[in-house]
Amino acid sequence: MDTQILEDLGFTNAEIKVYLALLELGKSTAGPIIEKSGLQSSVIHATLNKLVNKGFVSFVKEGQRNHYSAANPKHISNYIDDKKKEFEELLPFLLSKQEKAKKKSEITTFRGIKGIRELLYELLEAGGKEHHTFGSSKDSLMMGEPFWLNYHRRRAAKGISAKLLFNESLKGWIDVNIYPKAKYKFTSTGFEPLTETIIRNDKIGIIIWTKLPIGILIHSKETAESYDQFWKLMWRAT
Repeated sequence: MDTQILEDLGFTNAEIKVYLALLELGKSTAGPIIEKSGLQSSVIHATLNKLVNKGFVSFVKEGQRNHYSAANPKHISNYIDDKKKEFEELLPFLLSKQEKAKKKSEITTFRGIKGIRELLYELLEAGGKEHHTFGSSKDSLMMGEPFWLNYHRRRAAKGISAKLLFNESLKGWIDVNIYPKAKYKFTSTGFEPLTETIIRNDKIGIIIWTKLPIGILIHSKETAESYDQFWKLMWRAT
């Protein structure tokens, strides 16, 4: 079972194992949880305390032993809503801090799937009227199909059209997963690029699709215009 979403929400690996074990066990003392999760006793007790503090586990003391129960999984949704409200209250303060910066760095680097998500979200908020891409290959699907579909739905919802120059290895996938407000062209097979370039307004995102992907975000109007001219030459030639 893929528990990545729980990790993204801030759950540790131990917390996930303990919570899932309790969901299956129902009311339980620490012993069966240790056996089912495969974690050490000291880790189990520390993790149970953390989950109790977060409100995802409750307990009743019977004699000398605590009997634990997992909270309804629906409570996780409430937890997310509460955290979102807390963040929205903090957001104006964070934005004011950003505005006080004398000059935003023109080049930012990102690593890993989570880092590439951040890079792409930066591009999503870059403005402009068109989203231009070249060099996309099947390796970009490491982000997950649902991510790309949702990403381009959000892009289209902003009224931004896309012209996408993909490698032919993606043609079959795109035939099934059509993005809204998008036009496609495909380069011939025989060469599968590792590097994808996305141009949005005054920003360029360069993604290197290695096993641990690397992203570079360049914020420069002149550079973006130069990259976009190169993209137009490739688009016309394909």
